[in-house]
Formats: sequence, C-alpha cells, structure tokens
Amino acid sequence: MSQAKKLPLVVLISGSGSNLQAIIDGAAADLPVEIKAVISNQAEAYGLTRAANAGIETAVLNHKAFADRERYDQALGELVESFKPELVVLAGFMRILTPEFVDRFQGRMLNIHPSLLPKYRGLHTHQRALDAGDKTHGASVHFVTAELDGGPVILQAQVPVETGDDADKLAARVLTREHIIYPTVVRWFAEGRLAMNDNKAVLDGEPLTSPRQLAFDETPPE
Repeated sequence: MSQAKKLPLVVLISGSGSNLQAIIDGAAADLPVEIKAVISNQAEAYGLTRAANAGIETAVLNHKAFADRERYDQALGELVESFKPELVVLAGFMRILTPEFVDRFQGRMLNIHPSLLPKYRGLHTHQRALDAGDKTHGASVHFVTAELDGGPVILQAQVPVETGDDADKLAARVLTREHIIYPTVVRWFAEGRLAMNDNKAVLDGEPLTSPRQLAFDETPPE
C-alpha cells in the first residue's frame, strides 16, 4: 500500500472504546487507515464521544429495536457496508454475530479478546484466569469467524498474573497491552501484509502455524 492511500475501516463498539481510541491515536500519527464511521448498539457508549471528538461519523443501531438477531445483523451489515470499509474492527462490540453477518465480511473483520486464546472464550476471562491459578494471562487479536472467539489468532500479548490481583487489576494490565497489539495488527492488514486464507491467518505470505507473541514488556514486532 502506498503512503498516500489509507485503508477505510469501520469500528463497532458497545462501551468505552479505549481500543477505538488507540486506533484513533494511531490514525492521527502514522497508522495508514481512515476510520469512516464508529457504530454502536448502545446510544450511551462513551466510544461515540471519543469518535465525535475526533471528527469521525457515528451511528447507533439499537439491537432492542429489532425482533431477532438475524434482522438486526442484516440491518447492521447494510449500515456497515454503506461506509464502504475494507476492514471491520470489533472493539468491545458485545454482540454475538450471526454466521450470515460474519460471512458478509469474511476475511476482513478483526476482533480483540482479553485472553490467550484458545483459553477462556466468551466472558469473565480475567476472573477465570485467576480461578484457574494461571501465572500468565493476556489478550489476542484474531480474524472473526462464525465460531465465537474461534477465528485464526494473529498476535497475542502476555501479562504476568501478580500476587494480590483481582479481576479489575488484571483487566487493567491486559488493557494496556491490547492498546499496543490491536493497532499493530490493523497496520499489518492496512499495509497488505495480513490476510485470511483457508481459515488461516497469513502474514507476509506465510500461514501462521501459531500466533505471533508479545512477551510482558516487549515492543510490537515489525
């Protein structure tokens, strides 16, 4: 991708949007993307304020206004496509997506999950890591497939589980690493280095047999 071209993307959120902010900050620096819109299913999501403050178009599509998940995802897909994104970024979008929606954006939709997948898919990941006595926890960026938190994992960041941690302390430590790895993976995609083929993540032309890893204090890989 040339320096002049910026990858158009849409971000889906449900809450505070701190990972959205990391991407906004990256785009204001040298991340070669243009955030065309931020869409939320929650009108009160603070991430909408973050987007508005950055001059980014926002939209709210309340799932409660639809009879079922299928009708909501159909409308959401049409709304997303109206902005003509080449990448859809899920940043704390607290909805389980239908297979039809996932198929619509297959290979161009990313998610970040607060665990070292395949561990702890779903919710309450930090407490589950504590309950299991894990010494290491972290976050994963992956392509989205119809299997919940089951798509090909691209990059993971590890954090230590420290004595005296509770779920909130551990979550805060993980979040600081999320803000590093998500823009990194978005950059790889925007630069044409990352793709999904045959349900595998392919980076620089090579299928990833395991995710790239970022240790406790390591800086992002090139």
